[in-house]
Amino acid sequence: MEEKVLKEIEALKSLTLLAAKNTLTLEDVSLLYGFSKSTLYKMTSAKAIPHYRKGKVLFFDKQELDQWAKECRINTQAEAQQAALAYCLADRK
Repeated sequence: MEEKVLKEIEALKSLTLLAAKNTLTLEDVSLLYGFSKSTLYKMTSAKAIPHYRKGKVLFFDKQELDQWAKECRINTQAEAQQAALAYCLADRK
């Protein structure tokens, strides 16, 4: 029981320290965003995620990743209904 609590405290400590960093490593991004390392390698290879490379080491800018993660927002049902209503009521020529 005590060992489990200590592991959880260590995990929380690690995540707290990561939140304060501006430049992240592959391992950091994996922990923060929940992607596996192999998925991140595939995404960087396909240039699907913003990243930097110094030699063989990958780096990520936290602010760029946050912006990238928010690019594909899904509208709520109320927002979709409002947009549909606005489209139907629009004066089309």
